[in-house]
Amino acid sequence: MATTACFIIVSRNDIPIYESEVGTATKREDAAQLHQFILHAALDIVQDLAWTTSAMYLKSIDRFNDLVVSVYVTAVYCDIFLDLSIHTRFMLLHDSRNDDGIKSFFQEVHELYIKILLNPLYLPGSRITSSHFDTKVRALARKYL
Repeated sequence: MATTACFIIVSRNDIPIYESEVGTATKREDAAQLHQFILHAALDIVQDLAWTTSAMYLKSIDRFNDLVVSVYVTAVYCDIFLDLSIHTRFMLLHDSRNDDGIKSFFQEVHELYIKILLNPLYLPGSRITSSHFDTKVRALARKYL
């Protein structure tokens, strides 16, 4: 597992709807804010890349010191009630070099996210508060990162 890893899911409005520190490193007091800052700074790069490629897994798109930002962008989701196109971004800040494991992690989390979207009680774009989802994401992080 990566010693430092922070995973977030960002809605189309650039609002984090799920956040999790999934690494094994000891937590610094300001680590969460630093990770959020790095990931938020990478959103512009993601926005530019998402419209120029058909790939969902964008690999490593940014670096900060020894940390790398890897991104997975979901396909466009059209909401028939609101007529919106939604690109949800899965962003992982990590210090590992395991590209295949990161891709597998993103793909399996995407499946979990689709299950959340299929829940009639979940409003797309709202915060994901399910403890079951959180437990599964953390298990996938242990397995692949």
